[in-house]
Amino acid sequence: MSRRLGVSAALVDGVLHAGDVAVADGVVDAVGLPAARGGAIAVAGLVDVQCNGYAGVDLTALGDAPDDADAPDTDDADDAVAQVGRFRRAVAADGVTAVVPTIITAAPDTAARALARLDRARAHDADDAAGARLLGAHVEGPFLAPARRGTHPPVHLRDPDPALQARLFDAGQVAITTIAPELDGAAELVRRARAAGITVMAGHSDATAAQAHLGFDAGVSGATHLFNAMSGFDHRAPGLAAAALAHPGVVVTVIADGHHLAPDVLRVVAAAAAGRWALITDATAAAGMPDGTFVLGDVALTLADGAVRNSDGTLAGSAATLAGCVRTAVAAGIDLATALVAATATPAGLVPPARRPHPDLGVLRPGGVADVTVLDDALEVTAVLLAGQKITRTE
Repeated sequence: MSRRLGVSAALVDGVLHAGDVAVADGVVDAVGLPAARGGAIAVAGLVDVQCNGYAGVDLTALGDAPDDADAPDTDDADDAVAQVGRFRRAVAADGVTAVVPTIITAAPDTAARALARLDRARAHDADDAAGARLLGAHVEGPFLAPARRGTHPPVHLRDPDPALQARLFDAGQVAITTIAPELDGAAELVRRARAAGITVMAGHSDATAAQAHLGFDAGVSGATHLFNAMSGFDHRAPGLAAAALAHPGVVVTVIADGHHLAPDVLRVVAAAAAGRWALITDATAAAGMPDGTFVLGDVALTLADGAVRNSDGTLAGSAATLAGCVRTAVAAGIDLATALVAATATPAGLVPPARRPHPDLGVLRPGGVADVTVLDDALEVTAVLLAGQKITRTE
């Protein structure tokens, strides 16, 4: 049976079209129906391609403890499945219907276990329709530039190592990886990742513009959290950030949480990289939680005044929601439809086809899978549908 969502507009093909939306049997039945009052809009379910944790759950820490085969009732792997379920439900309640769980630089055993436990949790997706779709992981590190490591633990950084990369890729489903393209041997890692169908991003990098362009030409698809933890935009010695904005086809991701980038920078990114910039949260376990202390892998974090920092005061991920990032972008003067595309279709395009749950990821269209987020006129999330079924936060 077809039912309407009660919206006044919908984002279709990157344009806000007036009218209500109807869904039926798990798909979008129609758009452009007589509009409901109130200013609500329907968009494809938001897609977050960099999310380290949420609601008190840190995804890298899933791999901290080895499995205890002698204690099945307290198996750490089973506990990890439960934690990922909490993570998926919390993310979905904030409008994200598909998420790329992100693992930061950690000890190889820890990272491999975390990826394996994400795979185990992913197998439970069909049994828990109340949570966001868990896509292949984003492996951020360990092949990063020490000078631009941000909050990644220096003890776990590694020079490019094909054997270690292969071990991580074999441990669990991987969709995206971030490396520093200027490192000796990085080009081989890019080639191997591309051959495995994995999207490669440049980040935590001190690359010159020339080195960055070589990486893009070799198959690097984008730049991770532009301007943060990378060489920047010196007018005589441009670095990765400038090269990423200048290189055709390169997708840049940005953390629009009000702390990582100034409004002027958001406007510059939207203008310079029109159609190829994506919003990410880089959220940590602090997202959706009150002020306090949390972890990001081995790193202790503190959430205060909306910002997440490590012990030396460095920003360390965020406590942002993706809908909140849309609001921040719009408040900076970016067109609403443009900001919504940056939270839906553009990040979806970074997910390799083999890791997409369906061909309509990030897109709302008649006949397409009804993963839908409804926002009110203040851009607050009011409803989330996964394959046409309304989902709500449960604990």
